[in-house]
Amino acid sequence: MTADEGPVRVDSWIWSVRLTKTRSQAATAARGGHVKVNGERVKAAHSVKAGDEVRVRHAGRERIVVVKRLLKKRVGAPVAEDAYVDNSPPPPPVTEIPVVARRERGAGRPTKRDRRELDRLRETR
Repeated sequence: MTADEGPVRVDSWIWSVRLTKTRSQAATAARGGHVKVNGERVKAAHSVKAGDEVRVRHAGRERIVVVKRLLKKRVGAPVAEDAYVDNSPPPPPVTEIPVVARRERGAGRPTKRDRRELDRLRETR
């Protein structure tokens, strides 16, 4: 279960400690430049070691963790929490998340009047 004897890919480690739901999401985040190890953007195949600081931007939130233990395979949540130290800022309160205006499916393109109403709503916030 642990991989203390060899290197572990950063995308595999992010997935195994449950920072992302799938390994492909972790690899996509690394490809997009959303994963940093010790302040440097890295590719998915970059090796991590104990003591590295890993920053992952996923689902609109940045997670900052320090590697305590290397894992190659996905483990249970209690074991995964023991594999890193979480230094992430707390998630934003629900009231601060901006409301996104949604149109009904099939409503078509907004009219000039609709667009002006949307602009008025956005200015009041």
